[in-house]
Amino acid sequence: MLTTLHNLGFRSEHAYNAALASVALSFGSWTVSRFKKDDSKPQADRWGIFVGHWAPTFFGLGLALSQYENKGKKR
Repeated sequence: MLTTLHNLGFRSEHAYNAALASVALSFGSWTVSRFKKDDSKPQADRWGIFVGHWAPTFFGLGLALSQYENKGKKR
């Protein structure tokens, strides 16, 4: 899987940026939901939590890709 992602041009920096973007999107969604006064407020909170769960996956993928990239440099 890592080889395929790497060959497609997906690098560790991309995964780290995606993780940080998901944290920002999660926080933004939660912040916006705090100011809503209608019935969609709980849904916005759930969306923020859902997006926030993406960050660990992207950070883990970034770490794995980083190790893969460093392994290729040592050869």
